[in-house]
Amino acid sequence: MRINYGYIKVGLLLLLVGFLYAFSSVRNSTRKVIAPEIKFIGDDNLFVTEETVSKLLIQNQESVTNKPKDIIDLNELESALNSNPMIKQAQVFMSVDGLITAEIEQKKPIARVSTNASYYIDETGSFMPLSTNYTARVPLVTGYIEKNDLENVKIVALKIQNDEFLLKHVVQIHQNQDKTIDLMFRSQDFRIHLGTLKLLDKKINNLKAFYVKAMKDNALGNYKLVNLKFDKQVICTKK
Repeated sequence: MRINYGYIKVGLLLLLVGFLYAFSSVRNSTRKVIAPEIKFIGDDNLFVTEETVSKLLIQNQESVTNKPKDIIDLNELESALNSNPMIKQAQVFMSVDGLITAEIEQKKPIARVSTNASYYIDETGSFMPLSTNYTARVPLVTGYIEKNDLENVKIVALKIQNDEFLLKHVVQIHQNQDKTIDLMFRSQDFRIHLGTLKLLDKKINNLKAFYVKAMKDNALGNYKLVNLKFDKQVICTKK
């Protein structure tokens, strides 16, 4: 009977590969987790600190550091981070050597409500708590505001954020009881009545044209109300 040494070699090679794979798998699963690395994506302004993120990276009331890799639930850690109202999105990764990396994208505040409660409105129009770590320089929101109905204020605040003229001048957004909007400028004491948000771009253009003309005539200090509710004209009330 002729022995086929080629088959024997292949069989031994497969056994060796299987042994090495099993050995590395066991060794890898028992490898201890290294202290997490925290990376903030985007703005440098930290509303949520590394310490806060580290506290959220807790599993079963214990730190993940020095735990075996195979008992770490990355989805659970991500869920804990994403539950924080200051975090827009979080992703958690683990390398083969046990290094956990948490990438954090914070919410971006576009306005700050100051009524019977104080909080930020983020770029999606959602509630965002104030931070003891950093204060954003955004327009103040006053008037009749409800946490579950921030759409009007969000639209105006985003318009301010994306317009160089408005960003420079507007310091306050006031929502009236009928949901019409007023604005206040940083260096002027007149009130700007936008009315509803219908034809908002047209009204903003009218405001810019009025401001340039009044500044040229040195008349900005003469008015107490600039009414933009009618899109084809600007009605000013003198002091």
